[in-house]
Amino acid sequence: MMEAGRQYIEFEHIRVPAAVHTMESFNYAWKEFETRDDDVFNVTYPKSGTTWLQEILSLIYSNGDPTPVKTAFSWDRVPWIEQHGGRTQLENRPSPRLITTHLPFHLFTQSFFKTKAKVIYTIRNPKDVCVSLYYFSRMVQFMEYRDDFQDFVSLFLSKDIMFGRWFEHVKGWLTMKDNPNFLILSYEDMLKDLRSNVIKICKFLARELDDAAIDSVVEHSSFQAMKNNPMSNYSVVPNDIFDKKYGTFHRKGVAGDHKNHFTPAQEEEFEKIYKDCMKDVNISFT
Repeated sequence: MMEAGRQYIEFEHIRVPAAVHTMESFNYAWKEFETRDDDVFNVTYPKSGTTWLQEILSLIYSNGDPTPVKTAFSWDRVPWIEQHGGRTQLENRPSPRLITTHLPFHLFTQSFFKTKAKVIYTIRNPKDVCVSLYYFSRMVQFMEYRDDFQDFVSLFLSKDIMFGRWFEHVKGWLTMKDNPNFLILSYEDMLKDLRSNVIKICKFLARELDDAAIDSVVEHSSFQAMKNNPMSNYSVVPNDIFDKKYGTFHRKGVAGDHKNHFTPAQEEEFEKIYKDCMKDVNISFT
């Protein structure tokens, strides 16, 4: 049974929280938004490094100057196109626009494909995504939640999970892998070596930053820097939306936390479904 505040809407068979999305906002993102050649899209499945990329992109486009990330909220710097404020935030924004989305590939902005705009897609181990989403949905008062972790894993593996299943989301976006305007990042690789990934992003975006600027991007987009930054850590969001008694937005920022949550039986079930769904896809998670 869902609480009154945790209502969802369904758009083209994808379920999303009604508190931050409308049918109109989804339609705007899919069919009405006019992409510009220098737009940059930060695309993720939820809880796969979205806010991290918002911070990194903000810092790259400020040439390492931390002022923007310390004076403007991450959701204003790199707004979600499909949320109800997307049109207002993006229509008259000067170029280059940095744009966030969780949209699956088949519902992505149609005008993108006629432009030179770029997409950065970040992938994370789905078991860790599941754990992160479990804690997040407990804290966020407009999201569907299951108190029992086993029940939540079942929800995560079902078509009812918000933005659809991880498997279809990733497979859809990986059809773009040979497009020169598409860059795939791995959450786990970024944890291992953030600096080389920042350099990779700069090269992809044709942004020339010197060593000091790259060092600044790395420093100010670290987990601890973001956890301590009220412009990025969602601490200003009221408790009736983000109930802080259940934790903080930046929880752990690690790889492999699923090992502390999945039972051997859950691990086996998840692996079986993963292998079946992803048998034709060559990706691995360190």
